[in-house]
Amino acid sequence: MRTFAITIMILLAATTAEAQRTGVAKYAGEFMATGIGGRALAMGGAYTAVSNDVTAAYWNPAGLMNLQYPEIGLMHEQRYGGMLSFNYGGVAWPFGPRYTLALSVTRLGIDDIPDTRNALIDLNGNGQLDPNERLNYDKITYFNSADWAAYLTYAFRMNPRFALGINLKLIMRELAEASAYGVGFDVGASYAVTPKFFLGANLQNATTTLIAWSTGTNDLVSPTMKIGAAYQIDALGGTITPAVDFDVMGENRQTASLLSVGPFSVNPRAGLEWQFRKLFALRAGFSDVQEFTFGAGVHLPKLYLDYAFSQSPINESGAGLLKDGTHRISLRLSLEEKRFFRPGN
Repeated sequence: MRTFAITIMILLAATTAEAQRTGVAKYAGEFMATGIGGRALAMGGAYTAVSNDVTAAYWNPAGLMNLQYPEIGLMHEQRYGGMLSFNYGGVAWPFGPRYTLALSVTRLGIDDIPDTRNALIDLNGNGQLDPNERLNYDKITYFNSADWAAYLTYAFRMNPRFALGINLKLIMRELAEASAYGVGFDVGASYAVTPKFFLGANLQNATTTLIAWSTGTNDLVSPTMKIGAAYQIDALGGTITPAVDFDVMGENRQTASLLSVGPFSVNPRAGLEWQFRKLFALRAGFSDVQEFTFGAGVHLPKLYLDYAFSQSPINESGAGLLKDGTHRISLRLSLEEKRFFRPGN
């Protein structure tokens, strides 16, 4: 815990040192790249063209036009022994055959971080914790590091095959005494080439999202274009859906992407789903951070339960597969009643 607290202090000091600067910050929007929904994450995030539920507000806002009934979505995730938590809640409501509104909120955070800056018993006055020195535990305080993002989504249908969607993103970040606020926009599109072949695109942070810190630093999150395709095949008593996505980023991530051309980096995603008579589903995928994923889903009356597991190709501890991976569980409540059915869908 001491090492972690010191790391946080270094990061905070670095933020202060960069005061009064504004520029495109690599990975500044990474807290919004976690992804939501057990179904999508089990497919490696290859969901831009597949999205047809409440989580489409994140993956492709135009996909909300595929909803037949209002939906409520929830997800909880923990990483690193429960130290980091991610929570999501969203609601989407169709209004007639041409419009859908949605509200989604995510929180990524680490709570109760010990702050030892004022607790050091500094015997030699060098400002560092030396072997013969210790901390005054009565002076240790605690703070949270939390990143909030709220998505206000409006989706509309241009014609029976083509739909558009727009996100207004409101961002709040907190780190000890520092805080930041930001506003951004996403623009998504979906197109049904045939009743079983779908294309999708989502331009995230379309206008370059500004995040302004209370320290005086302004971070700019560059746009990311998500492009995807999916095809449905009737087989094995159900439906098999292979999907592929490409994330094109302008942050020059040369060492953190599979393909880099100049300032642009490209990361592919791939997913596969077999759904049996809308009762249960099996899924697998490969994510943009080169993680192997798999999962399953069960459809109960008005309730969808989805599970996703991701595993990094590098297992540093040598422990078992499931022990080192990340488990995600999400649920969707669908108001499947005649009075809520979207007419003309």
